[in-house]
Amino acid sequence: MKEKTKSTITWIAAAFLAAAGLAAEYALCAKRPNRSPVMAESAFTALGGFRSLAAEAVWFRAERLQDEGRYVELAQLASTLSFLEPHTPEVWSYAAWNLAYNISIMMPTYEDRWRWVKAAISLLRDEGLELNPGSPELCKELAWLFQIKIGATIDSASELYRAKWRAIVRDVAERGAWHELRMEPRRMRKIERMCNSGDWGDPVMSALYWADVGLEKAKGREASFLNEIKRQSLVMVSKQR
Repeated sequence: MKEKTKSTITWIAAAFLAAAGLAAEYALCAKRPNRSPVMAESAFTALGGFRSLAAEAVWFRAERLQDEGRYVELAQLASTLSFLEPHTPEVWSYAAWNLAYNISIMMPTYEDRWRWVKAAISLLRDEGLELNPGSPELCKELAWLFQIKIGATIDSASELYRAKWRAIVRDVAERGAWHELRMEPRRMRKIERMCNSGDWGDPVMSALYWADVGLEKAKGREASFLNEIKRQSLVMVSKQR
């Protein structure tokens, strides 16, 4: 009986290490050019029941890296989690938070900081919400990022962030390519009526937009948080007119 128990434990440990090894390998492969998302997803699908085991291993590693302040490595590991648990909003929020707040602040120049903040926006809007449409949690993170990280002054580089965002919006507006920012003209008009402003170069307008998207599915505390973002954003927009 003891031999059987020992054998079972050994087998589980081996499976755990194999799954963790595959996850770690993908974290490294994610840095290589010409990788195929379909092939990567297929590789993880082949794990079958061990996929959740691999996810646990990666989460454990991520927590260790966060405790040690190794945020750049943590950002790389986040790409693994996004393949393992693509429909778990927490994964995307966790990754974007590290990009926008932990890693960006470590950068030597404001321009470098902006690249990480912009990457966080793209991660939430173009990838996370693409796989989790209308997720209140992801909309909340995106709205909060536009309101506080870019629209407010808590970051010494926020003035540059606002200038960069205004340039992006100006380019999109000139080409009529709002779809590139995943924004719908009908909802934009609704926001304009709400705050009596059409200045989409103001990042706080984007905070209002994504809070409004999130409120369509939000309940309880998330709905309260999103409503508070809308309230504060409306105040911020009114003061800027």
